[in-house]
Amino acid sequence: MAVNYSAKEEADGHPSGGVGVPGGGAVGGSGGGAVKTRKPDNTAFKQQRLPAWQPILTAGTVLPAFFIIGLIFIPIGIGIFVTSNNIREYEIDYTGTEPSSPCNKCLNVSWDSTPPCTCTINFTLEHSFESNVFMYYGLSNFYQNHRRYVKSRDDSQLNGDNSSLLNPSKECEPYRTNEDKPIAPCGAIANSMFNGTTKPVNWPKPVYMLDSEPDNNGFINEDFIVWMRTAALPTFRKLYRLIERKNNLQPTLQAGKYSLDIAYNYPVHSFDGRKRMILSTISWMGGKNPFLGIAYITVGSICFFLGVVLLFIHHKYGNRNTSADIPN
Repeated sequence: MAVNYSAKEEADGHPSGGVGVPGGGAVGGSGGGAVKTRKPDNTAFKQQRLPAWQPILTAGTVLPAFFIIGLIFIPIGIGIFVTSNNIREYEIDYTGTEPSSPCNKCLNVSWDSTPPCTCTINFTLEHSFESNVFMYYGLSNFYQNHRRYVKSRDDSQLNGDNSSLLNPSKECEPYRTNEDKPIAPCGAIANSMFNGTTKPVNWPKPVYMLDSEPDNNGFINEDFIVWMRTAALPTFRKLYRLIERKNNLQPTLQAGKYSLDIAYNYPVHSFDGRKRMILSTISWMGGKNPFLGIAYITVGSICFFLGVVLLFIHHKYGNRNTSADIPN
């Protein structure tokens, strides 16, 4: 059987090397396989035939939603805001940048000053603190959220792993070793511990002398644990002590005059930092934080206002007949 073959037939889309013949056969060709196709499989997912739901926004559904959100958020925000304002708080800045401050003499103190510079600040509480009083230390312009600072620690060492005690992680550089001896605890976070009293480079004592109490020493020291939990913002406060109420008939701290004795061993003037001591009570929502209440009130007010505006627009224009007049 003779078969005619031309270049035009190949250009028109016939496979190279063979042509079709009556009966479904083929002559010649080197492939012999099925023709590849880019068509997706005939499934509901790939052919986009899955069931879908789309809300239809109408005035009857949108307007009640705005009013409900407003009526719920505004009372909640007012309650949270009032509760936050009822929390009693007193703050003392003892950085010492002001010439009249008793701590001004300690402003340029060095890390290794021995003995540490001390100062005393007198203050007066105008109102008594009735419940338990939480004593915080606060720092400003201190970026614990820096990536290299956050990574500069060895969790295995903090868990008491002997091999990590002798060979700290390289993430701790440049506070990994000192005079060819491993630092414990290593890293920038531990080295910069506020009120630190142990022996990375800037610590005057080793880690096992953090506290006089055996049960609150070494890596399980409460002050050390609180400091190692890095803050997310450059201005933060961390819990230092708790003054418990011992008598239900008397306040924890009565109104009157007090003095704060400070061992100034943490310089912050070089990076324009600030140091504070905060006395605060708490409530069911935690410490003093008016932002949450203000946020609720703001969102609720905006939703209620938008509900009123949309209701006015719907009442004025919603019933207008928009159908075109059809001529006879």
